[in-house]
Amino acid sequence: MNSEKWRKQNTESLRGKTIAVTGSTGGLGGELCAYLAELGATLILLDRNAERSAAHARRLRESFGADVTCVRLDLEDLFSAEAAVEILLERQIDVFIHNAGAYSIPRHACACGYDNVFTINFAAPYYMIRRLMPMLRARRGRVVAVGSIAHNYSTIDRQDVDFSTRKAASKVYGNAKRYLMFALHALFRDETEASLAVTHPGITFTNITAHYPKLIFALIKHPMKVIFMRPRKAALSILAGVFSPTPYGTWIGPRIFDIWGLPKQRKLHTCRTEERESIARIAETVYARCADTITRV
Repeated sequence: MNSEKWRKQNTESLRGKTIAVTGSTGGLGGELCAYLAELGATLILLDRNAERSAAHARRLRESFGADVTCVRLDLEDLFSAEAAVEILLERQIDVFIHNAGAYSIPRHACACGYDNVFTINFAAPYYMIRRLMPMLRARRGRVVAVGSIAHNYSTIDRQDVDFSTRKAASKVYGNAKRYLMFALHALFRDETEASLAVTHPGITFTNITAHYPKLIFALIKHPMKVIFMRPRKAALSILAGVFSPTPYGTWIGPRIFDIWGLPKQRKLHTCRTEERESIARIAETVYARCADTITRV
């Protein structure tokens, strides 16, 4: 089955639905927004780069006649996250898609005290989702969270929650994604009104892969484009999450070794019960610290 046939069989009109997307101008986010706009969704682009976001919104309007609003969101900054939440509550969104991510970037502690990679990939989006939950319940809305196969690179460390002492980018990023995926599964486990879809794109060539030294990146970028799926096809797994929730302990991603192919839902066997329970407890502590950071000012 090709991508176009899959889309016809697995998607439907989104007219009348308002969808907010973080990381909306990157490779995956850009392609995802194009799919959503083509299906008639009203879009709110959440991105830290105002110029790039405005240019993307203009392309979506010109190509699809889409209703698009841009809202600045810097996930390192909890006050930016809170400001975005207030706008989303006012707009009454139906779907919140957390797609933004940061992999190998200069490290520092954010205002909440957590490492910035952890804050961008988990703490800030989890805070936003918890704040949005009453509205999402009232609208029978959905959260779509983009996880990663990198979540399986390590297990959590209760003494170093945000992996601030670690240096390996793959483990720091994977730890944050591990928290995102399993904390949200715990949050939605007994939820009856709002719903959750945990998704992942496999491996694809986007800005998040451009972290290697320039010489190495120059050597690998073309083979990566050949070997792995392009963002347009990889984004289908995220799109699938808009239409299909994932029951507790499952996710949606490429069907072949979690790397290639069209979306398929499968079980997650990468986190034991005891660790899942710890993640759920720690996630609430993270949320409380983020909320406290906001209220202290």
